[in-house]
Amino acid sequence: MTTTTDADWIVPDWPAPARVRALQTTRRGGVSVGPYGLAGGAAGGLNLGTHVGDAPAAVAANRARLASRLPAMPRWLEQVHGCGVVTADDGADAEVPRADASIATTPGHVCAIMTADCLPVLLCDTAGTVVGAAHAGWRGLCDGVIEATLARMAARAGGQAQWLAWLGPAIGPASFEVGAEVREAFLQQALPAERDAVAAAFVPDAPGKYLADLYALARTRLARAGCQQVFGGGTCTVSDADRFYSYRRDRTTGRMATLVWLAD
Repeated sequence: MTTTTDADWIVPDWPAPARVRALQTTRRGGVSVGPYGLAGGAAGGLNLGTHVGDAPAAVAANRARLASRLPAMPRWLEQVHGCGVVTADDGADAEVPRADASIATTPGHVCAIMTADCLPVLLCDTAGTVVGAAHAGWRGLCDGVIEATLARMAARAGGQAQWLAWLGPAIGPASFEVGAEVREAFLQQALPAERDAVAAAFVPDAPGKYLADLYALARTRLARAGCQQVFGGGTCTVSDADRFYSYRRDRTTGRMATLVWLAD
């Protein structure tokens, strides 16, 4: 479930400790136009990606609007669909790293990932000492980005930590058609006890094609890494053009941000 604070922002609905803060942007609430604007191309899009062809001045204005809701500018990443995890504790002024996840233990330092169909995963421990955000496209999810992020968080929180996860808006199982090679890649990585659940996440569609459930696949990987309390999921970016950017739907489009940080 998600709780919408207004038309432009989503606050994750998960039982995180009070000092864990999180925010999900939509395509609304900015100044971008055309494919980076609102549905239909009208002005007002909150595109936060600098790499998608939008006017730099518009992206800067959108990021400034986002920063007004945060304790600091996020630690942006150059996402490469991998499993690299960095710390956001260095702050936003540090060099932009090539990575697909970040963690933070310092209050006021914001972890952020950008998506337009890939699955954003927010993580925290139940004691509220460490937070993380992971960009889980199918490649990173298959290769272990969630496990890598939780391993880095566990190194900070200790071996007895208990975890919470929130799954943000992503391409839904009715829209995510993949080839047989994607299904086979997940099955090859599955543990014996996971194979039935992984196989069930792929529904035959056309010859050699399947509809894949990223949410179900992510829950399997979260459970493998010791996270049983998982919230969110089920909000499809492709089917809701009014609220969300979608690369699969539009190709040329903006990017949304999913953010988490610790308050003082």
